[in-house]
This record gives sequence, structure tokens and C-alpha cells, in this order.
Amino acid sequence: MQAAPASAISTLADLPVRMVDSAAMDYLLIEAVNALHVSSAVAFARARKIERDMVEAGLVPPPPPPAKQQNLRDSASSTSGKILVPADEEEGVRSRLEAIGMHVGNNFAERLCHDRPLFSDSLDVIKFVCKDLWVSCWDKQVDNLRTNHRGVYVLQDNAFKPIARISSWEGRQEALKRAKLYVALSAGIIRGALSRIGFQGTVVPEITTLPQCTFQIKLPKNT
Repeated sequence: MQAAPASAISTLADLPVRMVDSAAMDYLLIEAVNALHVSSAVAFARARKIERDMVEAGLVPPPPPPAKQQNLRDSASSTSGKILVPADEEEGVRSRLEAIGMHVGNNFAERLCHDRPLFSDSLDVIKFVCKDLWVSCWDKQVDNLRTNHRGVYVLQDNAFKPIARISSWEGRQEALKRAKLYVALSAGIIRGALSRIGFQGTVVPEITTLPQCTFQIKLPKNT
């Protein structure tokens, strides 16, 4: 049996880099939000129907009447104009976007940490997020990093790429609502990267002025 050539082994060890257009992530996020809105609406309607069927069959008591009209929010859709989204459905969309982001963050961290030594403490991990992860995902480093030295880190990006082009004809407040939904994917990416490295924490995004975005990361004190 002949040994494999050294060049073939080198190719397997160092896979070629595949380039993707920088706008692809923006288009993917737009369509992902729209698709999850539709999917959540279908799941919400299915759950309501099951609940009504169980009430009619006498298996469960009827739910109490709502105290006030359910909060509905408009979201732009590329296929059907507007979709009325109840607050519960929007929270479902946000959690599913974060779950997708966690999967992406896991893969990013695994690739970026391939040739790195183990991290010594949580501050090194946060620096990795601010530099390596941010550049790989959003083409720049974090603009500002603050910490209370007790496991809480605040990362500020003054022109966060995923929300840089968000606007709404309904005004600034509606644009902020949409931006807060869109950054759920980014929060999931950060949380997923931390999880793959071995740091379980919480990531809370906050937006007060577009396109600025702040992420508060809380890590266990013993890390």
C-alpha cells in the first residue's frame, strides 16, 4: 500500500478558505426573520386550535378572557406585505433566532480557536470575542469594552453591521423594535462562541440609538 503524498496530507490538514460575499449575511438575516415570523404564526395558530379542541372536548377548562387586546406588531415581509405578529409570537421568533445564532457561534469559535492555546481566564475570552470573533462576523473590532471585574462585560459597537441599514417608514421607534429583533441572532452567535470555548454565560443586547448596539455579557465569577 503506497503512502499518500505529502501534498495530499497537507491539503487535508489545511482546508482551502471559501469566501462569501459580505452582503450574503444581511440578505440571509432578512429572509430568516421573515420566514420565522410566518413559521411562528403557523405554530401559534396550531397551538390555539389544539387548545380550543381540548376545551370543546372537556379535557381542560376554558382559558380566562384576556385582560386587554393582544399586542400586535407589524413586520415587513418580502412575500406578503405585512404580517401581524402577536407579542408571544415575536418572542418565539427571537428565541429561535438566538438558537440559530448559537449554532453559528459554535462553529465560528471552533474554527477560530483551531490553532490557539487554551484561554487563561474570562478576560482573555472576552478579548477574543472583541477582536477575532467580531472581525470574522462583522468586519471590525468592538469600539469599547467595559467591565466591573466581577464577571460583567459591556461591549459597545457604534456602527453594528447587522442593524446599520435598518429603517422604517413608521418612524424611529418602529425601527428600534425591528433592530432589537434582528440582533437576537448576533447575541446567539456570541453566546454560542462562549459556550464552545467552555464559558456558559448570558448575553443581553441593548439598542438605544441606531446603528449603535451594546451587548452585556455575564460570566460566572469562578471562570
